[in-house]
Amino acid sequence: MAFLMKSMLSNQVKNLGLGGGGEESKEESTPSDPAAAAGMTREEYEEYQKQVVEEKMERDAAFAQKKAERACLRVHLREKYRLPKSEVDENQIQMAGDDVGLPEDLQKMVAEDQVEEEDKDSILGQLQNIQNMDMDAIKEKAQATFTEMKQAAEQKCAVM
Repeated sequence: MAFLMKSMLSNQVKNLGLGGGGEESKEESTPSDPAAAAGMTREEYEEYQKQVVEEKMERDAAFAQKKAERACLRVHLREKYRLPKSEVDENQIQMAGDDVGLPEDLQKMVAEDQVEEEDKDSILGQLQNIQNMDMDAIKEKAQATFTEMKQAAEQKCAVM
């Protein structure tokens, strides 16, 4: 019972502000100057803040450059496969200053793909594709088509 009375009275006294001086001392002990809170002089703190801002700007610029490179790649793929253009990608490229190109690795891959496509489109490429075809399957398909046409003609024509 004594414990209950003591806790109730101490809570009431703290609410009145008579015994609750602990919170006020905490507020007074925290310095209002952020430089003092960080344990630096004012000049060191300002220099530190400048460095933080410069690093953030560099990171943002690098990020924008990467986004523009990715947008450039998407534009290239859309042109290659004749897909509709995206205004978002074009805006990202313009924001980066229009000096954006494909990364070197991707340029090499694109060049290799173009060479392969040119080879496939040439007459020699078509001849190589003929060699790779399964002649037996083509022959069977042609014979099946011919027999279907022959049966259809026999059904329509009484003379055959």
